[in-house]
Amino acid sequence: MTYLEGATWPEVAAMGRRRLLALPFGSLEQHGPHLPLNTDTRIAQTLTARLCAVRSDVVAAPPIPYGASGEHAQFPGTLLVNHEVLGNVLTELIRSARYAFAGVIVVSAHGGNSQALAMARHQAEIDGDVVVFWSPAVPGGDAHAGRTETSLMMAIDPSAVRADLAESGNTEPIEVLMPRLRAEGVRPISSNGVLGDPNGANADEGHQLLSAMTADLVARVAAQWPTIGADT
Repeated sequence: MTYLEGATWPEVAAMGRRRLLALPFGSLEQHGPHLPLNTDTRIAQTLTARLCAVRSDVVAAPPIPYGASGEHAQFPGTLLVNHEVLGNVLTELIRSARYAFAGVIVVSAHGGNSQALAMARHQAEIDGDVVVFWSPAVPGGDAHAGRTETSLMMAIDPSAVRADLAESGNTEPIEVLMPRLRAEGVRPISSNGVLGDPNGANADEGHQLLSAMTADLVARVAAQWPTIGADT
């Protein structure tokens, strides 16, 4: 069993808490004129599927397709949930998973979800639930809808990338932009929604990024649960 939604409850019960539940966590937000709104969710799902391919004791849950995307709210199509609600949703999913799974892996591909993740992590520690919270990191990568995410989507689903519409946005370092992003949101800073430059993005680079991210995720899970199929 790889995907939870296709299972019956007796099949889940038969696993006897010898499996881990991986929960992809993304967003539905603008990603420039060339990438789909569900880019973060697609990345989280892809990385979760790759984890399942390596670890036979991991079962993938359906994704949480909405994230904390307030900074993108001025762009049509962005649908968002606030940090507190998302933190509570994660907490309730983690709590309900404890009856069937040895632990939970939250795979979040949207940086704006960090506050909700911190809230859920804190509550999991109080509740005694064993949870790994993991997000991908790309040293030197651009912030949003630039070369990094465009390359990833070219590797995941090239048909979803409108390459002819790709254009550079604000390329200032995210550390410089962050105060204005928090105060004003993305649109006053980048009218097309891009923080970076998708020029040069390619599928080969995307596959390399996915491989590196997968290796990091697998290592993080192995650090917590080194033995496949073992209760914790």
